[in-house]
Amino acid sequence: QVQLVESGGGLVQPGGSLRLACEASGFTFNRYSISWYRQAPGKEREAVAQIPAIGDTIFYADSVKGRFTISRDNAKNTVYLQMNSLKSEDTAIYYCKVRFYGRDYWGRGTQVTVSS
Repeated sequence: QVQLVESGGGLVQPGGSLRLACEASGFTFNRYSISWYRQAPGKEREAVAQIPAIGDTIFYADSVKGRFTISRDNAKNTVYLQMNSLKSEDTAIYYCKVRFYGRDYWGRGTQVTVSS
């Protein structure tokens, strides 16, 4: 059974940092790309970053380039999203996703709130 569990969200002041984690199970983790998405209140879910199974072609949304870094630890079946220089517009629920046999699997999300 494919499962994704996000953690690491919270309340942070503008300019601060958070590191999100997405722990996966139920599939051969090191063979699949993993993505981070976010959804702010009243907005559509948008892609934030994606890391491939192999290679170095990492995707970042323009809005987070230079501030967010995605990485993975295959030994721990975990993908991370390091978020620096956070802005109020980064406030959202953050989800990780894997496409497995043509179907998208999502975690339940973790709330990130950037506010003073």
